[in-house]
Amino acid sequence: MEQAKNLTDKKEKKLNLKSRAADLFGRYSMVIILAGLLIAFQLMTDGIFWRPLNITNLVLQNSHILVLAAGMLLVVLLGHVDLSVGSVMAFVGAIAGMMMVNRQMNPWMTVIACLAVGGLIGAWQGFWVAYAGIPAFIVTLAGLLMFRGLTQVVLGGQSLAPFPAVFQKMSTGYLPDLSEGSSLHFLTLILGMIITIVLVVGQWRTRNRRKNHLFEVESPAAFLVKAVFTAVVVLGITYIFASYQGYPIILIILGLIVAAYGFLTNKTVAGRQIYATGGNRKAAELSGIKTKRITFWVFVNMGVMAALAGLVLAARLNAATPQAGTSMELDAMAAVYFGGASTSGGIGTIMGAIFFLLKANIHCFVCID
Repeated sequence: MEQAKNLTDKKEKKLNLKSRAADLFGRYSMVIILAGLLIAFQLMTDGIFWRPLNITNLVLQNSHILVLAAGMLLVVLLGHVDLSVGSVMAFVGAIAGMMMVNRQMNPWMTVIACLAVGGLIGAWQGFWVAYAGIPAFIVTLAGLLMFRGLTQVVLGGQSLAPFPAVFQKMSTGYLPDLSEGSSLHFLTLILGMIITIVLVVGQWRTRNRRKNHLFEVESPAAFLVKAVFTAVVVLGITYIFASYQGYPIILIILGLIVAAYGFLTNKTVAGRQIYATGGNRKAAELSGIKTKRITFWVFVNMGVMAALAGLVLAARLNAATPQAGTSMELDAMAAVYFGGASTSGGIGTIMGAIFFLLKANIHCFVCID
């Protein structure tokens, strides 16, 4: 009897280990795959891939897509799509060009005005989707055509350039260096250490909170491994940027956006309501959630993020062009869907979208089909 019991206990332990391993792989599969690709490409390129200039360019060239993907995530969580974001990017860039290049208006006032235009566009489309009941596919497809045409009208079929230098810095500038003559960017190193401490302390507090509420948590050893991995990754990336010109300003903006959307979707009532609405709209309505209002404000948010992406792209190109943003709605949707979101809504994370987008662009970066 004792032997049989011991065998049963061993089998249960093996099953528990397998289930935990499967759960960990499922939870961190994108991280594992991305880490594997980074190591493989570093070896394949004889150490060229991890050069600071390459990593910096990777961030600068994809920043506008990351902004779009953040806004698109909330739309997809509701079970909708927004096909107009690429055209909205071009339209907002055209307005920025008209204001700053043609009329020499203040860049910061222009940015605020353009974000407001994006919010109004989102409100217009959100009204038809949320309150008129027209499918988002139809509404935003019309928006795609309309705002692309308006871009042609505003620009007259020509590009507007150049933008003021202070506006260009939003996409191409770097944090100021506080130490002269040093081979490393001192401010970037300090920020990297602060970010590492904040992330590790946040992980520790989350684990303690779950433990206090009697939820299952990882073992102390597993938590230590995760904390060390987080510190190594953040400090390693920080060192790479510090070896060049420091953190790009757009990377700081992206970090704030990711943190804000992560907090919104995981820590707020509004975020839970978005997931609930996308998961089962009827049940959400019966539980008292105002699904129409949620849908409306999600499209307003998407309009603002599309406007911000348009400004980021215009600043990087130093021009407002009629072709700006073409097919970028597909890039944003691909990042969200392949990053783990469900086409029916209710499932998806901002980190999943970011990891997939990085993985996809790393493939392009090293010219692998």
